Amino acid sequence: MEKHRIYTMTFAGVYPHYLVKVEKKGRTKAELDEVIRWLTGYSQQQMEGLIEARTNFEEMFAQAPALNPNRALITGVICGVRIEEIEDPLMKEVRYMDKLVDELAKGRPMASCTAGNSTAGGASTLPSAPSASRTRSRLPA
Repeated sequence: MEKHRIYTMTFAGVYPHYLVKVEKKGRTKAELDEVIRWLTGYSQQQMEGLIEARTNFEEMFAQAPALNPNRALITGVICGVRIEEIEDPLMKEVRYMDKLVDELAKGRPMASCTAGNSTAGGASTLPSAPSASRTRSRLPA
């Protein structure tokens, strides 16, 4: 079976598109980097190394130092597909990142993108920080 083309795309090739998307909505490179680091466990220096080395998505996720365990709590639709229904593990990782970038670009507070502050309403759910009383919350519409 042939690999999906996203797996062989370089992070360096997609990152500028993520950056344009969030900056058009008034967000910053630092905020984008924060959500990517939250998801993957890469340090800023390691992430910049991925860009320099033109690492593809397959290698990026395979080598990720510490994929955030709360990423599995990210739900919603991205590219017309419900994340929780994606069976391919690598595609799911890529879509988690896409969803985080989309939420950031929609103006969601950083805490909602990486910690999931609770508010009523909304069409997607992002992860909460681990706590005894709550492990996920809905985002504002």
